Amino acid sequence: MGQKSYDFGLVGLGVMGRNFILNVMDKGFTAIGHDLDDEKVASLLKEGGTTDKVNASSNAKTFIDSLSLPRKVMLLVPAGNAVDAVIETLIPYLDEGDIIIDGGNSFFKDTDRRESYLKSKGIHFFGAGVSGGAKGARFGPSIMPGGSKEAYQEVKPIFEAVAADFNGESCVAYLGPKSAGNYVKMVHNGIEYGLMQLTSEIYDILKKVGNYTNPELHKIFDSWNQGRLQSFLVEITAHVLKQKDDQAEGYLVDYILDKAKQKGTGKWTSQNAMDLGIPIPTIDIAVSMRELSSFKKERVLANTLYSNKKTERLDKEVLEKWAEASLYFGFVLTYAQGFHQLSEASKEYGYDLKLRTVAKIWRAGCIIRAALLEDIANAFDKNKGLSHLLLNDEFAGMIKPTLPAVRNLAILGINNGIPLPGLSNALTYFDGFTSNRLPLNLIQAQRDYFGSHTYERIDKPGIFHTDWE
Repeated sequence: MGQKSYDFGLVGLGVMGRNFILNVMDKGFTAIGHDLDDEKVASLLKEGGTTDKVNASSNAKTFIDSLSLPRKVMLLVPAGNAVDAVIETLIPYLDEGDIIIDGGNSFFKDTDRRESYLKSKGIHFFGAGVSGGAKGARFGPSIMPGGSKEAYQEVKPIFEAVAADFNGESCVAYLGPKSAGNYVKMVHNGIEYGLMQLTSEIYDILKKVGNYTNPELHKIFDSWNQGRLQSFLVEITAHVLKQKDDQAEGYLVDYILDKAKQKGTGKWTSQNAMDLGIPIPTIDIAVSMRELSSFKKERVLANTLYSNKKTERLDKEVLEKWAEASLYFGFVLTYAQGFHQLSEASKEYGYDLKLRTVAKIWRAGCIIRAALLEDIANAFDKNKGLSHLLLNDEFAGMIKPTLPAVRNLAILGINNGIPLPGLSNALTYFDGFTSNRLPLNLIQAQRDYFGSHTYERIDKPGIFHTDWE
């Protein structure tokens, strides 16, 4: 094996794992990888070249014995049973004080369970969400660690070196105890669902109402990426729209089946928000639309039954302005919902999250990186007790001017039968959040009528019940 005291170990040598370990090597650390697949082991050895800074093994004992103490072992394997299986494989070769880091998209409650289990054996365990895809893993992801602060200090120099850089600041920070890291990564992915849904809706209405060509749409999204909508998702949308198909004439995006898949993190975000009683409707509907998209056969049949949709034309300059303002509004509202969930979850689970820190480590490397995150970080920095972005004066000043365009575009979608559920839910959420009186008084009356569930009054304290009949 050559060198016997590697600084860092990584289990799971798929593309993400290989890229991450090569990133570690490039930053001056030594690293060894482990995978049961000999071909993946060989791939890492080939990509690592002749240097003695990187190595790999398909033997778990050899892998563990090659690490310096305390051993720092990161897992980049699929969430679920695979994580538990790898942990059980490694335990016999580990010593007290060694560290296991789960870099996958594990459910946060699983992370709490694993931390407690390994603590009983004297082994540190923490979750560290990694965002940025394969390219981010190779050249600088955003990393979201949480768990044992003592254990994090051991790996901190490596993580700070390999993470993305934003104006000299590394996009990694200790977030809090227990499963704080995996929870933040889960909400990150929920926000990602919302932003992607909104982007697809704006693309759809521009194409159907504006009759824009793909090259024109490319220019629009590319120009938006130079302004307040600057973000990774808007940037890659522009790239996607100019990609020619190498198997047929025209553009690749037009040949891709409209059925979106998911791995579960968006669903977990929605489910947990409901458990906490936190409304995140833009994220919820993004999950639902991916589910709806899977019913392609039924949608095609329904289209033949109800194919009386009209398409009105609108001045392209006006449509483009409405679309840009609406996408910006939707982005702000999606981030606001996600950060509100983080704020409430931090209280519920004892994470003590610093929302400014979360925003800062998302500014580069991750999938939801955007210029907006600098404004979000500043908002939480100025008001440490800020519970919701919509209560920030600066954001109020940015949102108000977009509202006429948002309402006009939502109406345009309705009139033309073009679904804009992400935007519509964001607008409804905004209107509800900014209403000083909602019609839920009637719901409380109904509940008391049929179930004696009681109600409160606006003119005096106490709990009341009426014999309605």
